[in-house]
Parts: sequence; C-alpha cells; structure tokens
Amino acid sequence: MQRITDYPPLVFVVAIVTQWLCAWLGAAVLGRHATAENEAREDFKMVLAASLTLLGLIIGFSFSMAVSRYDLRKSYEEEEANAIGTAYVRADLLPPADAARLRALLSQYLGQRIEFYNTRDREHLQLNAQTTQTQRELWSVVQGAANAQPSALTALAAAGMNDVLNAQGYTQAAWWNRIPRAAWALMVLIAMLCNMMLGYAAGRLKVRTVLAILPLVVSVAFFLIADIDSPRSGVIHVTPQNLLSLAANLHR
Repeated sequence: MQRITDYPPLVFVVAIVTQWLCAWLGAAVLGRHATAENEAREDFKMVLAASLTLLGLIIGFSFSMAVSRYDLRKSYEEEEANAIGTAYVRADLLPPADAARLRALLSQYLGQRIEFYNTRDREHLQLNAQTTQTQRELWSVVQGAANAQPSALTALAAAGMNDVLNAQGYTQAAWWNRIPRAAWALMVLIAMLCNMMLGYAAGRLKVRTVLAILPLVVSVAFFLIADIDSPRSGVIHVTPQNLLSLAANLHR
C-alpha cells in the first residue's frame, strides 16, 4: 500500500505549503489578538522554545529511525549475497546433474534479487512471483537430491539453501519496516503548531520575513527522512553491490 512518504519531493512540497499556511494563519489571524503584557509575552516565549525543542527532538528521533532501517536493508543485502554464494559452492556436494541444475537456478535467482534492489517500480508483483517460483525450484532440486541420497553432505547443501530462502524473507521484512504513520502524524502536527506560534510572534512584532525560514528548514528535514525511509523512491537507496560482485565472480 503506497503512502505519501513514498514520494519524497511531494512530501517536501506539501510540508512547506502547509507550514507556510500555518505561519501565515498565526501572523494574520492570531497576531491581531496579541497581548502586550510582559508576563504573557515571556510565557509565550517559553512555550514556543519548548515546542521547537520538542519538534527538533522528534525530527532527530525519526531521522535515526530512518537511518537504522536503511542500515538494516544494507546488512540483509550482504547476507543475501553471502547465502547465495555459499549455496553455489555447496552445490558440489550434490550429484553432478543436480549440481548443474542448482547452479543454473542460483544464477537466475541472483539476477532476480539484483533486479529487486534496482527496480523503482512499486508494482513488482510479477518479479515477486518469479522469485517465489525460482525458490520452489531451488528447494525442489535440493530436496530431491537429499531424498535420493540422504547424507551429511546433502544435508549441508540443504542447510545452505535454507539460508538463501531465509535471507530473502528477512530482506522483504526489512523493506516493509518503515517509520510508523503515527510518528509522521506527530511530527507534522507539532511542526504546524510551531509555525502557527512563530507566525503569531512575527505578526505581533511586525516581522514577517522569518515566516519562510522554519517551514523551509523543517520541510528539508522531512524530505531527507522520507527519502532515506523510502526503499525505492528515494535518491538515497540500497545498491546491491555485494550481489553485483557475486554475479561478476560467478560469470568469470
């Protein structure tokens, strides 16, 4: 299911427009009812400072969440490459006919995994179906060899194939693991309130030039978080360098 955070440029545009409107609302509407009492002014400054601090903490926390998920996707890409390479080597433990069939399927599967990382098309159901079919064929070859000649060697080959299948599942789970919508909603709500309060202060002081600064800064932060958190749409995405290196080595 797609969501707006799958489109980082759209996140930037929506964020900056929404925040600027909140700042304008605070300056043009709420600023008219500003009080000139010193005590109220000091209380308002304290509330504004606390709100901006909270916004900064939540943005920092969300950025940390996005980076950790990006690192997790990179880690699982490395694990997939290691698992496929190990299974390819362990194919020698099977009978020659099964080994040749297994290596051909592993090369095909490797290409599908590289395409999984490189494709920017979110409608990749066909690729997932092909991957699932290839996994079934891989396991069928190993299972047939293990049933025909049960031994410690065929069991070792089956264990290697099990690691290949598990690695793909872990990767898919990591790509589904995104920043929760509740965290995004909280960031947006606090950003809107902060801009409204800033607009209120700017309207009271008749200084409107500051209204564009906070929306721009926060929108850039939102764009960066959405970009890192989006596995396919972002400028920053996981490159399957380990899988590509393995493919180059296998075809030598």
